[in-house]
Amino acid sequence: MNKNELVAAVSEGAGLSKGDAAKAVDAVFDAITSALKAGGDVRLVGFGNFSVSHRAAKVGRNPLNGKPVDIAAKNVAKFTPGKGLKDAIN
Repeated sequence: MNKNELVAAVSEGAGLSKGDAAKAVDAVFDAITSALKAGGDVRLVGFGNFSVSHRAAKVGRNPLNGKPVDIAAKNVAKFTPGKGLKDAIN
């Protein structure tokens, strides 16, 4: 499912126009992004948790020539599914 399909599903499920559903989906994504940028977590009970995890710097290998490559430290977004989502897909 891509973003357009998600907007269509939200539009149909909530009885909104596609324009209003697109604004709602964008607002949800913006709220999650803002919370993660601020260093917080987003906990959606029954669905899952979005959080930020830190990856330390490390040395990797170039697969073409085997030479070491420095990989910089960075923050990454992490999603952990909740019990409700796990149960729904199993």
